[in-house]
Amino acid sequence: MDDVIGELQWRGLIGQSTDIAELRAALGAGPVTLYAGFDPTGPGLHIGHLALMLTMRRLQLAGHRPIGVVGGATGLIGDPSGKSAERTLHSREVVAGWVERIRGEVGRFIDLSSGMVVNNLEWTGQLSAIDLLRDVGKHFSVNRMLDRDSVKARLTAGISYTEFSYQLLQALDFLELYRRHGCTLQLGGSDQWGNLVAGIGLVRSVEGATVHALAIPLITKADGTKYGKTEGAAVWLSADLMSPYAFYQFWLNLLDAEVPMMLRVFTFRSRAEILALEAAARERPARREGQRVLAEDVTTLVHGAGECGRVVAASQALFGHAELAELDEGTLTAALAEVRPFRGRLGSVASLMVAAGIVPTLSAARRAIAEGGAYLNNRRIISRDAVVAESDLLHGRYLVLRRGKRTIGAVDVVPEGD
Repeated sequence: MDDVIGELQWRGLIGQSTDIAELRAALGAGPVTLYAGFDPTGPGLHIGHLALMLTMRRLQLAGHRPIGVVGGATGLIGDPSGKSAERTLHSREVVAGWVERIRGEVGRFIDLSSGMVVNNLEWTGQLSAIDLLRDVGKHFSVNRMLDRDSVKARLTAGISYTEFSYQLLQALDFLELYRRHGCTLQLGGSDQWGNLVAGIGLVRSVEGATVHALAIPLITKADGTKYGKTEGAAVWLSADLMSPYAFYQFWLNLLDAEVPMMLRVFTFRSRAEILALEAAARERPARREGQRVLAEDVTTLVHGAGECGRVVAASQALFGHAELAELDEGTLTAALAEVRPFRGRLGSVASLMVAAGIVPTLSAARRAIAEGGAYLNNRRIISRDAVVAESDLLHGRYLVLRRGKRTIGAVDVVPEGD
């Protein structure tokens, strides 16, 4: 790619940067080694991290060399989160487990034939407090440290020396990667800008070298809140933290206004394709073509084409466009988890419609049946007194009930004798 900076700008992936002309020139002059850090402050990565990893991947596709740094050291400390309280310090054993998990996740999104994933505990773990103060702390002005947004936000409520010192450790990462691998560009989220600048200052002070930083904007909802884990609405990348079906549904249910930005950030579709999808959304909004492309592209990217195919089939089957009986039990279970199945016993279709929450009363259920709008496992029910049989159970336990085209409920049937 001749102008990767121009491409990143078009995709809305440059929130802040050092001198953009100098950075463009550096990237245009030949391969640049770059890095981004991922702290194990939780059990996995979410879509905020994915935006950063895909930005690394775009730079790699343009001929540059990415390094993913998993924070085995910085994860033991925790950066100031901007919240009123300190982060919880997890045990070394817990953090070590998260490090290995996250190392694997980062390695899925960059090509390790020309990139790498490292743990900053490699160079920080053996560093003594005296060495840190002499070799790193000496280059930091406390006045400047206090001026960082992440620190200022916490001064009123109070901040520990542990979190206050975090920026020294992140800056040390940049210095070590510069020395070891010739790394001259650090990427991060825009909320990390102060830490990125601290790294630039340390490399310039110690090595006299010109290095760069680029911060991507935070991924936010329409109301401005983050999709990250700290906002209580995490969109995790690991299947055991969020099922592929739920992940797919997240993208499918995006608001129309969010789709153009998400297409630019999270897909590798060309400009022409994205602009065509935007035009289609304006002309045919009810078809939600952008949401469907996003859901399929990102689910394939994160969970693989096979898993994406299974969740697409599940999504279609729940709404009557494919056979429910053809879904494997795991996929069906994940899909039904989104509608929170009622745990109960066999009974009449009408009573189970009420129990599943898709109608308020028995009379409403019978009216839906009489009007031809009630379905059991995608089969229209025509008798108001219809009773469910064991042979109707999917995988020996589930019933899927639907009212009309889009109101879905489910029952997880309790075996006789329980």
